[in-house]
Amino acid sequence: MKAFSRRGACPALSAPMQTGDGLLVRLNPVAGGLLPKSLIALGESALRHGNGIIEVTARGSLQIRGLTPASARLLAMEVDALGIAVRTGVPVETGPLAGLDPQEVADPRPLAERIRAAIEEAGLAQRLGPKVSVIVDGGGRLTMDAVTADVRLAAVQSNGRVQWNISVAGDGQNAKPLVMVKEDAACDIAVAVLRMVAEKGREAHARDLTERQLRSLASWHSVPPPSVLPDISPARGEIELSSPLSPITSVAGRATASELPISPLAGEMSGRTEGGGTDRQPIGIFDLAEAGFALGIGLPFGSMPAKNLIDLTQHALPLGATEIRLAPGRALLFIGLSPTSCHSLQQPAASLGFVTDAADPRTKIAACPGAPACASGRIATRYIAETIAAENRDILDSSFTLHISGCAKGCAHPGPAALTLVGGDNGAGLVVDGTAKALPRGYRPGYDAARGIDSIAAAIRKTRFRGETTAACLTRLGAAGVTELYRQE
Repeated sequence: MKAFSRRGACPALSAPMQTGDGLLVRLNPVAGGLLPKSLIALGESALRHGNGIIEVTARGSLQIRGLTPASARLLAMEVDALGIAVRTGVPVETGPLAGLDPQEVADPRPLAERIRAAIEEAGLAQRLGPKVSVIVDGGGRLTMDAVTADVRLAAVQSNGRVQWNISVAGDGQNAKPLVMVKEDAACDIAVAVLRMVAEKGREAHARDLTERQLRSLASWHSVPPPSVLPDISPARGEIELSSPLSPITSVAGRATASELPISPLAGEMSGRTEGGGTDRQPIGIFDLAEAGFALGIGLPFGSMPAKNLIDLTQHALPLGATEIRLAPGRALLFIGLSPTSCHSLQQPAASLGFVTDAADPRTKIAACPGAPACASGRIATRYIAETIAAENRDILDSSFTLHISGCAKGCAHPGPAALTLVGGDNGAGLVVDGTAKALPRGYRPGYDAARGIDSIAAAIRKTRFRGETTAACLTRLGAAGVTELYRQE
């Protein structure tokens, strides 16, 4: 195991990443969820080997913080001894209720497994950057619409049968649509996209594909054999429709996909893709028909002491929970409960500090560990976040996100937010409609940052039109006006 991985890579169990509070590892169970006893044991490992903090990310990954090189190795050994198989390679993600939600258009897991196998056969995991990902979304109540990916496959009903809408480079709203096809073709096209990305080097994403490549991907399924699939030109990463060999499927008597040429790798990957979430909060009670009921419980700001998580899971065991799934939106889904046991579990969850109500204002705030938990943190992010949430519930609506970052890295919310507080040498800076990396427009002392947001909230209450969202009101107030409100004493 490496002592630490470079920033911008995925901090897998075998390659932890150095952060301000030690090493961090991120893991996703192969089975999609964890047995309650396994989650309890994982929490105990986090207490023994880390700083006792467990996180669930916006994409639904589990993170353990505060490790050392030695303790990270011990943690990995204990995870292996528990029989928890974790995913490696290119992430191919499905929704948190995949295969259980009776409202799904289709179970996405079989197609996801086919894509994983094809990626492995083609040897693409070593050729792609660590942030390249695929989403296979079967629909239902907890979709993956707000999670970004290089390749998106979404199940739709068309003429009484299931087909898959394929799009690239974005979330469910802004990804570029390619084509709607049957399952077999969907797998082929997904891997073709990844091959084209790999051709451009490990820094590349699907957003870097040319219009010519995208047009060919959208039209290849209508080309008659033998030129069924587009090939990749090793010289420029472009594609030709005349090749007799497919770069993404094996053909009897011909070379396999993994034997076909791809140009050498170039460069290293940087950047972050942990941002995202679901349109509907994965918090509340979900009727899964034959699978019973699921209770979604959120981690405030995606973080919780391992002891609290252990206590909650111990409450869930006698109530009948059979599986616990990680959910995008920084939540856990307790599967196999009855309606009565769902309500019974909500009570200790709330007492332990978990989020049990989808309208909880803490769900509208993204906050990293900050000071003092993280050595890089310059402001006490979680204290500021809790204060703002308690005092300004009425303006924390679904129209916007407030991001509170301990430093300019912006780990908790890499994308732009309506308002961002970022810790720096001058205190807590305010960024309007930007990321933590942007130059703040105004500052105030870190200990007093919540009062600056209180001033903005008071102006929103005073000037907001009937039915107007917070985001719309902020736009009317303007960046300069909002900044002045934040700075005023």
